[in-house]
Amino acid sequence: MNLSTQAPILLVEDSNEDMELIKWALKKLSISVPVVRCTDGGEALDYLYQREEFSKPELAPRPALILLDLHLVAVDGIEVLQEIKHNEELCMIPVIIWTTSSDPHDIEVSFQQGANSYILKPMSVERLLSVIDMLNRYWFGFAVLPEHDLGPS
Repeated sequence: MNLSTQAPILLVEDSNEDMELIKWALKKLSISVPVVRCTDGGEALDYLYQREEFSKPELAPRPALILLDLHLVAVDGIEVLQEIKHNEELCMIPVIIWTTSSDPHDIEVSFQQGANSYILKPMSVERLLSVIDMLNRYWFGFAVLPEHDLGPS
């Protein structure tokens, strides 16, 4: 698929360091899936609803997959997850929780609210490469994702 038409991964991540590590891992693994980053939950919702700075559809193509940190400023990850999974236009986008929290309550609530997976952020470079490779191979190699246009209907 051409990069300009391939639906991106939406990464909702407030840590610049974590973002740089993910970009490095993608490059190291020669993964060319486009990644769009939102730094907080409010910005992610603006992106998904194509509001504010994302009001032009070409600035906010519908993501194929969302990697969502839980602990965000203002609108937290659980609130974003609830909004996505309770919206008819967004609910079919797979959402993977991408967090440092191993709190059983966070895990339970995430799945109750419709998370498709829950991954603890890797704490080593080797593990990061392994997890990013696995995500890419599974979600963009084996999984069959629902077809959708690249913007809201």
